[in-house]
Amino acid sequence: MSKQPHPTIAQIREVCQPPAVRDRKNSEHWVADVYLRDISPYLTSLLLRTSISANGVTYLMILTGALAGVALLIPGMPGATLALVLGQMQMLWDCSDGEIARWRKTSSPKGVFLDRVGHYVAESVIPLALGLRAAGFPDAGWLDSPWPLLGALLALIIMFNKALNDMVHVSRAYNNMPKLEDKESVGVPTVGMVRKLRSLARLFPFQRAYHSVELTILIFIAAVGDLFTGDLSVTRLLLVALTLLGVVTIVGHFISIMTSSKLR
Repeated sequence: MSKQPHPTIAQIREVCQPPAVRDRKNSEHWVADVYLRDISPYLTSLLLRTSISANGVTYLMILTGALAGVALLIPGMPGATLALVLGQMQMLWDCSDGEIARWRKTSSPKGVFLDRVGHYVAESVIPLALGLRAAGFPDAGWLDSPWPLLGALLALIIMFNKALNDMVHVSRAYNNMPKLEDKESVGVPTVGMVRKLRSLARLFPFQRAYHSVELTILIFIAAVGDLFTGDLSVTRLLLVALTLLGVVTIVGHFISIMTSSKLR
């Protein structure tokens, strides 16, 4: 089946979206569950008619994520709207590159690496651009404000938080432990108090705000708020909130890892 040049949508769904993919608790983003996995086979079908490789699609994902951040440098709603669209498009590419790899049986460590690069690029460029946006870039005086520095701090926080997950996999590999299962139970803390705090955090899942999709959605909402205030106060409030909650997220993430079965 994988050698057919023009597979049907049904065949793509069967081969490229098995339960092992759709049921992933940590790797599958919620927008994929809501609608992207419903439309990605149509994009994958078009891409399979070309010579582009799965890694080639991943490069498009990397570029799109970076452009989502660059778009935020366009003042007002046009920049926020374009970033929102590009954030969704990045995730659509992300769905299709894996589907192409599964159909053509070309999954590789290089593909996994490029996928990581894509998410690191998007989720560092977007907060950096948010800091510039909050400073009023490109208007005069933007460099004299503290907002670009706060955006850089937020980018650092997000990168470190993402790195914690990769540190878990590296630590397991160094100790010849099996690959960590993508199940929710793996990350449940064994310490009662930490488990209760984690349950409370799930009622207000602010720790999920640091993915490119959520970031662009929140920035778009803030831009709408700025229309009502007539300035950048809502965008600036969002930047401050994301930075403060980011510190809480890192601390909670670290404690959760150390008290779960991820390193056992």
